[in-house]
Amino acid sequence: MSEEPTANGDEDGGEDGSEGVVRRDRFSGGPARGFLSSLSADERIFAADLAVDRAHVVMLAEQGIVEADTAGEILAALEEIEDAGHDALSEGEDVHEAIETAVIERAGPDGGRMHTARSRNDEVATCIRYRLRADLLDAIEATLEARGALIETAEAERETVIPGFTHLQPAQPTTVAHWALSYERALARETARLLDAYDRTNQSPLGAAAFAGTPFDIDRERTADLLGFEGTMANAMDAVSARDFLVESTAALATLATTLSGLAEDVVIYAKSGYVEVDDAYASTSSIMPQKKNPDTLELVRARAGDAAAGLNGLLTTLKGLPRAYNRDLQRAGGHAWRAIDGVSEATEVAAGAIATAEWNDEALADAAGEGFSTATGVADALAMAGVPFRTAHEVVASAAEVAGDDADFDALDAAARDTLGESLTAYVDRETIEAALDPAESVASRDSAGGPAPEAVAEQIASARDDHAADSDTLAERRTAIDDAAEKLQAEVETYV
Repeated sequence: MSEEPTANGDEDGGEDGSEGVVRRDRFSGGPARGFLSSLSADERIFAADLAVDRAHVVMLAEQGIVEADTAGEILAALEEIEDAGHDALSEGEDVHEAIETAVIERAGPDGGRMHTARSRNDEVATCIRYRLRADLLDAIEATLEARGALIETAEAERETVIPGFTHLQPAQPTTVAHWALSYERALARETARLLDAYDRTNQSPLGAAAFAGTPFDIDRERTADLLGFEGTMANAMDAVSARDFLVESTAALATLATTLSGLAEDVVIYAKSGYVEVDDAYASTSSIMPQKKNPDTLELVRARAGDAAAGLNGLLTTLKGLPRAYNRDLQRAGGHAWRAIDGVSEATEVAAGAIATAEWNDEALADAAGEGFSTATGVADALAMAGVPFRTAHEVVASAAEVAGDDADFDALDAAARDTLGESLTAYVDRETIEAALDPAESVASRDSAGGPAPEAVAEQIASARDDHAADSDTLAERRTAIDDAAEKLQAEVETYV
């Protein structure tokens, strides 16, 4: 059996707990202890550290680096620490040191063998990835919930005509379904980005030690397998230094928050216009104006985009210019990601609930769909399809709109055609075709190209969205199952020693 050295060659006592009691005591006092400590914030990775400790100890025992009886004592101590909870830990620089101290208190000096062949550098990097991947799966599940709500809304509102806007001005009529699917497609890409971030997060740094590896005969693949990681980080220095997985995850969350912010803004505007009513569970009233019903939750969803963007900026600024390998600045990096994933995941769940329970005002929407002569493009298209150059057709319709405004009808268009083309509209297209193009519902029905708002085109989009949703749901289930299976495997191995 190899003996654990009292020092691992690290320059910094704050990085590696293997440097012995004497060295720790030397740096255990002074007014900056609280400033250095991350113990309170580390509650988030308490369970992750216990899992990492267990996998590492099992591997050490299997490799003959630590005796089986000693491994059993350490693993039993970890079980007691887990039962006692994070709040029972003694003060320390971080949760990793506090847990190790608690193990030694229970198992005696041999408890210090738990930290053989590793550093707090690879330990903390592994813990962050272990916890973040679980949070990413929860965020992915929230996007799937939101996508499901939008798909169901699209199914229910396939023929509900709604005004479409550009520059916040009436542009062309569309449908609630077409609007809902536009956000579902965006959220499908958010799901894909989060899954990509998950896969790059799900790599194990454990065994990299401080940054230069270890002389012990460890099995990095074994600990990765016991912890449910897909593989190991190939370079030890990169393993402990890299936080790009935090950047990628936070960037994906900021992008998701931005998409949700747009959705929330639309619903807030629609609610103000009487197009939709947000359920009471997602609204509030005024403290002084009893007639008010405010879509407050969606306003907060909108605001979360600013929080997430600030977190991404803070994280990038913290990481900018850091040299290899470990620097204590990294202690401040994780918080940006944690706040982003908590805030954006919650916002996604709220947005999903608000959409799922909203009631659309069909009558108000139908009345508004034709406002601002929003069917003008359809009339120009009808003329172009009859052989009039589109730019000329555009001029005809624009002239009618200038004279008649929102009240432009066949007669106004016919007069404009006589002025521009020198002959009646009926020389190109019959009256019934123009009047159909002027009708918002008919205008929508005519736009049946792939991706368009016509009910038939929307039905195809819904079917495709359902297929993608099912595939992503299966992928999420596979990721969760892999983690659960690894946890069961680790527990079974622990029980052979305890």
